[in-house]
Amino acid sequence: MEYISTRGYENHITASHAIVSGIAPDGGLFVPEFIPILSQDELIGLYKKNFQDIAFFIMKKFITDIKSEDLKQCISESYNPKIFDNPLICPLRSLTDSIVMLELWHGPTCAFKDIALQLLPRLLTVSAKSLGEGSTFVILTATSGDTGKAALEGFKDVPKTKVVVFFPQDGVSDIQKSQMVTQEGKNVHVIGVKGNFDHAQNGVKEIFADKILARKLEGMGIKLSSANSINWGRLLPQIVYYFSSYISLLKSSHIKFGDKINVCIPTGNFGNIMAGYYAKRMGLPINKLIIATNENDVLARFVKTGVYNATKELKTTISPSMDILVSSNLERLLYEVSGHNSEKIFELMNSLKQDHNYKIDNKMLSLIREDFYADYATEKNTLKTIRAVFHKYKYTIDPHTAVGLHVYDKYVKKTEDQTLTVIASTASPYKFNRSVMNALRKKTHSLENKDEFELLNILSATTKTLVPRPLKNLASKPILHNTICEKDEMKKVLEDILK
Repeated sequence: MEYISTRGYENHITASHAIVSGIAPDGGLFVPEFIPILSQDELIGLYKKNFQDIAFFIMKKFITDIKSEDLKQCISESYNPKIFDNPLICPLRSLTDSIVMLELWHGPTCAFKDIALQLLPRLLTVSAKSLGEGSTFVILTATSGDTGKAALEGFKDVPKTKVVVFFPQDGVSDIQKSQMVTQEGKNVHVIGVKGNFDHAQNGVKEIFADKILARKLEGMGIKLSSANSINWGRLLPQIVYYFSSYISLLKSSHIKFGDKINVCIPTGNFGNIMAGYYAKRMGLPINKLIIATNENDVLARFVKTGVYNATKELKTTISPSMDILVSSNLERLLYEVSGHNSEKIFELMNSLKQDHNYKIDNKMLSLIREDFYADYATEKNTLKTIRAVFHKYKYTIDPHTAVGLHVYDKYVKKTEDQTLTVIASTASPYKFNRSVMNALRKKTHSLENKDEFELLNILSATTKTLVPRPLKNLASKPILHNTICEKDEMKKVLEDILK
């Protein structure tokens, strides 16, 4: 299996090279040259496998240049009881006969990013070794909240690496910010950016595209790589839990082999749902991939009109990890539906960079609509969904998951499709406890003087659930990172760190 750039960079490279590089030299994203399709026998064979075995089977299809024993060791070190508080790693929870929650938040940072970012550091280390690479890798990441902490946790004190995370200073929850600025580790750096996530993400992309800086760093024995889902090594592990979910549904007799399911995913940067698309292309019986966005509804508007318009002002919402206007991983989907037309992708991405919008042709839009449905939830919808789910099912969800459930309800009302649907539950409700408590309490004024750390215990008492261990003692941890910069100072801050 070799990898190519969505924008036409001609060299065909190995999986190890793609993982180590993070992003292609032309600014494009690395994609597999082809998508492997599983036979019926292979799909049936997954029935007897646990999560770790399924992970190896799927990832080995895409990573052919790393020894099997090395890949198995990466997987076993990443997915075990010391790291995840549920032996199933990504357990399911049924709400109704047709709605099943996929809980992706049982890792050390209580968000779905842990599934990939516990594995990526190990993949990077093994990949560098297989390439004979002696450089120090700087993992450069922009985060809308959860990726940052998961990357910091995954890469802390990993030899020959440094981790630099940029986050919007006022665009994440207090819990998310606290998780990052209290992060321990000799090789970690956390910087708040005065601006929104798109400013942070664009700044990181510009650093990656800076060839003069790259040569300068190379002379210092340093290479940049990414922990964002633009890195193939970050997106690949996310394909796994769609397969493991299907197998779990078979084992619980929710479905029979061959039955189709829908998948509904709250999304901002399009990585999680892109992984679902790859799973479908590999032969997993997925009927519809349902894109759920908050009031930053650029993706929902795109699927309806074929016009990607990122000129709207970004709104700060109670689902901050989705407060994104430029969804980087959409480029991978456009590459697929354009028939691998890299010239077209370069043209579209150039238009996005210069004019903050682009329009795709009707053929591409038709192909997208075959697989995807998209809609959005307002802030009011989100709070109402959290409250309704708790009162009806005694189940507590975070705002991002609530966006997913609301959009799923819209989808059913519009299509009358009763296909069993897996809703990706992307974060613990405790990470966004103020919003959750505002939804559950009829009178919120009594919470106004409470900080998010006090609200952890209030939410626990209200829902009769336990505060996740990683969040319990967060308030007492010392702040270790307090650097804040303007959005146009990000490169200078990075250079200062690397001096």
